[in-house]
Amino acid sequence: MRANTTDTRAPLLVWSALAIVYVVWGSTYLGIGIAIESIPPMLSAAMRFITAAALLSGFLLVRSGPAAFKLSRKQFLGAAVVGVLLLTTGNGLLAVAEQYISTGLAALLVASVPLWLVVFRFVVRDRPKTLTLAGVLVGLVGVAALSLTGAEGGSSVGIVVVLFASVSWAVGSFLSSRIEMPANALATSAIEMFVGGAGLLVLGTGYGERLDLSAITTRSWVALVYLILVGSLIGFTAFSWLLGNAPISLVSTYAYVNPAVAVALGALVLNEPITTQVIVGGLVILAGVALVISTERKGPKRVLEDLDGGGDVGLGVSGGQEPQPARHHVDPAVEQRGV
Repeated sequence: MRANTTDTRAPLLVWSALAIVYVVWGSTYLGIGIAIESIPPMLSAAMRFITAAALLSGFLLVRSGPAAFKLSRKQFLGAAVVGVLLLTTGNGLLAVAEQYISTGLAALLVASVPLWLVVFRFVVRDRPKTLTLAGVLVGLVGVAALSLTGAEGGSSVGIVVVLFASVSWAVGSFLSSRIEMPANALATSAIEMFVGGAGLLVLGTGYGERLDLSAITTRSWVALVYLILVGSLIGFTAFSWLLGNAPISLVSTYAYVNPAVAVALGALVLNEPITTQVIVGGLVILAGVALVISTERKGPKRVLEDLDGGGDVGLGVSGGQEPQPARHHVDPAVEQRGV
């Protein structure tokens, strides 16, 4: 079924899957925040993605056999490069940033990923519409409001790191539709997660992170397991199913809901402050993203730059969202994977 047709036979399934994406990907920011309380950030992300890659690969081998991973050297390198950009310097640096800024602020800043993607399109002379550029300007004003005036719950170091992570995620998303990738979307995701996780392992170890199992709290272990099983696998599966069974205009609403879920959970669970500046800056960013997505959706269909995404890398944004499947049937400027 095409992504822009409605599954009228199973509206309950559609809304159930959408609710999963709303809550799960919005909650991954909180999951990262709790996991890094006692696990070094880059090593925690490495454990998450390598484990998720192993589980996804096992499932794919059982379902489709070794043929699922039949790919050329060029396809493997394409997935590897995207995996590094999305997960090593994208999602991994988000975990680093959450040591210094609140999970809610991180989610709002990561919501700027679609704006950077439009900027990259402009650079390569793929000229967006006037309203799309207006949306970018509006969104970047919101980013500036949160970044330059020192929102409570954030430090300059954390804000710079999370913005760098967002740009890295946007570059990876931008390249993923312009370089050769494996034909099987699940195999692509498995490779991206494995390579990205391996990169985090090397980067974290080189940076001096060390894993002390005796120091890891039950709370952090639970958060890590949640990120692997719920954030990376259940959320990923629900989103993949939605792309083939619901209108993309409906699926893309997660980009507006995930940051709100992240801010609310951060306040409820971690007692993070919700200031007027956070509310106003966040609304301005989301208004810009909404203008970009709604304007681009009216244009002709084309192969898309992924506009995350989550709650964890990963449409995506969200700070923890996973590599995005099924790029071939997503409308322009809608697909976003949140780091």
